Amino acid sequence: MDDFFASYYARRPVNATFVGVHDHDDRLPDLSEEGVGDTVADMEDLLRRAEALEVADLPGVQEVDLRLARGFLRIQMWEHASAHFHAGNPSFATGEAIFGVMSLFLSDFAPLPERMAAARARLQAVPIFLAQGRDHVRKAPTGWTERALDECVGALAFLGDGIDRLEADAPAGSPRLRDAADRAAAAFEEHATWLRDELLRRPSQSVASGEEALALHVREGHFLEEDAGEIARYARHELERARGYLEAHASDFGATSPTEALAGLAAHHPTVESYYARYGETWDEMRALALEHDLLTWPDFPIRYAPRPAWARAAAPHLYFLYYRSPAAFDRPPVHDYLVTPVEADMPAEARRALLEAHNDAVIKLNHVVHHGGIGHHVQNWHASRSPSRIGRVAAVDCASRIAMFCGGTMAEGWACYATDLMAEVGGLTPLEAYAETSSRARMCSRAVVDVELHRGRTSLDEAAAFYREQAGMSPQAASAEAVKNSMFPGAALMYVTGTDRIHALRRAAEEREGAAFSLRDFHDRLLSWGSIPVTLAGELMDRATTGGPAPPHGEEEG
Repeated sequence: MDDFFASYYARRPVNATFVGVHDHDDRLPDLSEEGVGDTVADMEDLLRRAEALEVADLPGVQEVDLRLARGFLRIQMWEHASAHFHAGNPSFATGEAIFGVMSLFLSDFAPLPERMAAARARLQAVPIFLAQGRDHVRKAPTGWTERALDECVGALAFLGDGIDRLEADAPAGSPRLRDAADRAAAAFEEHATWLRDELLRRPSQSVASGEEALALHVREGHFLEEDAGEIARYARHELERARGYLEAHASDFGATSPTEALAGLAAHHPTVESYYARYGETWDEMRALALEHDLLTWPDFPIRYAPRPAWARAAAPHLYFLYYRSPAAFDRPPVHDYLVTPVEADMPAEARRALLEAHNDAVIKLNHVVHHGGIGHHVQNWHASRSPSRIGRVAAVDCASRIAMFCGGTMAEGWACYATDLMAEVGGLTPLEAYAETSSRARMCSRAVVDVELHRGRTSLDEAAAFYREQAGMSPQAASAEAVKNSMFPGAALMYVTGTDRIHALRRAAEEREGAAFSLRDFHDRLLSWGSIPVTLAGELMDRATTGGPAPPHGEEEG
């Protein structure tokens, strides 16, 4: 595992920065033919060594880490041989290049001059890196190329106004970035020209990873026993149930349709004056409710809801720039910044009203507090950082375009969705907010269906977007973007419903087994203690701990 992680961080330096390992902050990945060959050879050697070990000879958590490392390496080797990431997705290079620099300014993990020196080195590497990225991609689905073009727009915004703002705030004597940023911007402009004038004219007609690759992700990433077809059938059934409930209960809110009922959420929103404070107030309310009902151990790891920094504002709408980006597993800040959409001083009144309606009280509570910044991702990330599983500590850290390791998905997203159900149980949601969560359930199930059908080659991107519009009520723009994202990452969109429902199943089993002795707090703490590993494997470890002794204490933190 020492060698596995040393290779992981050296070969994926941008991921390492996000995880909080800063030995490679001045580098971008090596996409040269020799560099990719060395990466693949490294993974092949690690996999041979991992397969030579007998998992039965290892204690529980080490066995799980070995199984997860094997699965990670097998999926990564598929990616390197396929047209779905390094060798065929133009969005990979654009995302890594720009977030390689941005990642250095998302938290104050080191003095600003040190981070600017690393940023300068990465900026200087951008021209060669993008050129290497072009060498790998011969054709790509139109939606993927259009996403990469949009990321170029975001990159150019950051390399212009964003860099100027960062330099203006830097202390005297800090390394200067402007000349390196200008060369990087010229490289992005050249890259955008290539995307627009060449790659768009060579569209790939298929976005399917194929049945075998999808099965690999389900089996070796999520560790699910069901095959993709079973998951899709289950998701369709649950989607029908959710839609039936929405149709039957719209009249509870004086509406004739779910769309009309859900539109009522927009009327309840903060004022301009109370906008920023509303996030923190809601966080305090939800934390107090969770503690009142003794739901779990809530850490002393506060969130600070702050406006998105000025250096990122022009770029963020074009990039994978998250409101809540999970704290680094190592080198975590004492207070984590949650970057909310700012209310700009010069914003026209109509635009300001639209922003407040879009970020209404329900969105703030359900999305920005419960799911992400509170009992959902933030609390789960804190528990994960203390896990005895080395992979569980880092797998769900958000990186340039996805989480650090695929295997972290069912726990990270499953827990966050389950946590919203949990807060509804204890009275934390209004009736309309609880109704809105059924709509979220429909979207979750729709994602699983689209994920499976896209990668089995049974639906097109246009058909997937239409499915989202019709079955999940998404806007045309959101439906198209979601379908494109699903097509890039096989097996990723089904993690929501499979993770959520397996946590519910584990809880039901524990309640039946333990009877009057069942403690919700103890169950949640035991589940979360294993970190961001597949829910199925966490369930195995919990079962072993139940029969063989108490759950292990949180592990020591290490890099």
